[in-house]
Formats: sequence, structure tokens, C-alpha cells
Amino acid sequence: MNRVTLDALESFPQQLQEFFSAVPTGFENWKPDSWEGIPSEPFSAIEQICHVRDIEIDGYHARFRRGLCETDPVLDNVDGETLAVERDYASADAAGVFAAFRAARAKTLETISSLTEAQFERTAVFDGAPISVRGLVHMLCSHDQQHLAGLQWLLARIDASRRR
Repeated sequence: MNRVTLDALESFPQQLQEFFSAVPTGFENWKPDSWEGIPSEPFSAIEQICHVRDIEIDGYHARFRRGLCETDPVLDNVDGETLAVERDYASADAAGVFAAFRAARAKTLETISSLTEAQFERTAVFDGAPISVRGLVHMLCSHDQQHLAGLQWLLARIDASRRR
């Protein structure tokens, strides 16, 4: 696995926390009138971090396990909007979310850091297309970047709303 992707995965929890910390106090649950143009799922700042935590655990931990242990499994998508309601993301404690996410990301990094080339080449089907375990690592990294962009997008909209 290339070092730049592993480094991005490793540094992401800190970046996510720093971006979330930039959200002004009282705006953790703020939502714009329109979500047009958001580069991630349409979630408030607190919902963004809860979603990232749950996708790591319920999505990628399961996908890596199945991709490594099963022959060409069809991997499930996670319905983030349903989880947001069922798990009451809006009431989440950010410190607890970050603690759980950091532990989950450490487990992810431990898993992928020990894989052999043959394990990275194992295949599955995700979103209707074939994908290797290596490809899943890249998809996870892409998902991380989408949520950093989503928080920046929210910060821009929050700033605009405070200027009205």
C-alpha cells in the first residue's frame, strides 16, 4: 500500500477534530436552508463526525473483514441517514465520538498495515462494481476527504449566515 494513502488515513482523525473545532460554538447542529453543492452527505457538523465514526466501524471494518475472509463477497452500503436518526447523532457528545473514532481508525490502520500483497489483491463487489481490498483502502481515504470538504463547506455557509 502506498505511503501517502496510509499517512492520510493516519492523520485524518486529527484533521477531522481540528476542522470540527473550527465550527463556532452553538453551530454544531446548524443546517443550511439548502444543501446544494455540499461535497459530502448533507449532515450538520456533529452529524458529519458521527457518520465518519459509524462508516469506519459498521462500513469499512466489515468490508475489510469480508473482503479478506470471503470469496468475492457483495459488500453492503451503510444507510447514513437512517443511522443518523436511529443513533440520534444530533445529541452526540463530540469528545466521545472522537474517542471512538480514533480507536476505530487505529484498528483499521493495524489491519491494513499488516496485509500482504496477495491480501490487498483480494476482490469483492461494492456499489455494483468489482473492487480489491487495496481499492477499499482508497475508497476509505476518499470518504475521509469528502467529510473534510463537507465541514469546510458548512463553515462557509455558517459564516454567510452570521453575516446576514
